[in-house]
Amino acid sequence: QKTVRHLREVTNDLTIITDVCLCQYINHGHCGVIKNDKILNDASLSILSKIALSHAEEGADFVAPAAMMDHQVRTLRAGLDKENYQDTGILSYSAKYASSLYHPFRNIANSHPTFGDRESYQMNITNSKEALREIDIDIQEGADIIIVKPALFYLDIISKAKNRFDIPIAAYNVSGEYAMIMSAVQNNLLDKNDVIFETITSIKRAGADIIITYFAKDIVNILKNKNQI
Repeated sequence: QKTVRHLREVTNDLTIITDVCLCQYINHGHCGVIKNDKILNDASLSILSKIALSHAEEGADFVAPAAMMDHQVRTLRAGLDKENYQDTGILSYSAKYASSLYHPFRNIANSHPTFGDRESYQMNITNSKEALREIDIDIQEGADIIIVKPALFYLDIISKAKNRFDIPIAAYNVSGEYAMIMSAVQNNLLDKNDVIFETITSIKRAGADIIITYFAKDIVNILKNKNQI
């Protein structure tokens, strides 16, 4: 909230999107309220709504619910609308898989769950039909943009979502994907610019309208050098 406030003081020429989750506030590392080692979906929703509202109040253009709680989009939309933030958009983590590719980020952020895992609320990596159902539900509940996360191992999900839904699709090129590529680059196994360009192109080709990536600055420079921007 302090960061959003500061950015708004500095410039209005910026679209600000904020993650909305509980894991950064809770010492057990899970994305919702816990009781007897179980996630309480409905109790988590009211807190997520308060967090989203606090972001909107400071000037966020979009809030991005990442907790994968059922009906999180509907709850946030109702909470924002009630306080006259109808113009604050929702970019929803609709197809967020329980992936091994988050480990580099979790190591840096010290956000590994202290018990169990997140597979009861994040999606099973073998299931593609559930992703489309979850995306459909989020759109019906008011999502303006949906996210598929991770990106490279789930290009098929991005493609299916693009072909089925008339809504912007975002893809999250996560820390594990970044780490694997950069490890190969640092060991002189791959050319950095070539592999970054090919990586981002593959995500775009699959159908992503928006790409969230640690390669953002790199791809801008590569495209400039190619005279594509």
